[in-house]
Amino acid sequence: MLRITPAIAIDDDDISIAFVRASGPGGQNVNKVATAAHLRFEAAASPALTDAVRGRLARLAGRKMTREGVLIIDARRFRSQEQNRQDAIDRLVDLLRRAAVPPRPRRPSKPTRASREKRLADKKHHSEKKETRRTKS
Repeated sequence: MLRITPAIAIDDDDISIAFVRASGPGGQNVNKVATAAHLRFEAAASPALTDAVRGRLARLAGRKMTREGVLIIDARRFRSQEQNRQDAIDRLVDLLRRAAVPPRPRRPSKPTRASREKRLADKKHHSEKKETRRTKS
């Protein structure tokens, strides 16, 4: 069980991790050992996520999420399988925690009276400046 927030917990069976060969540091070891971790999480089918969280997750994940709602995280930063596996899980948890936070509602504001008056005074000044440059015919 992977605890994301007090309200969200993901079952280990909902996450699948496959290891593939990675490019990058490692020398000849890179050609022999599959160390890169591909984490797959079916967000669309997960009962732990609400529709609102699922929508925010899709927006945050961008191209990491497929049309079917599967989140794919590719971790190849380290040279060992275990470190890449942990890195992929950490990135999933971070993404889900950010998606779990609802956006603050926008409170519409009004310009102050002084700022409205200043804007109008500036417009009038600019208009008068242009007016004095015109040729009178």
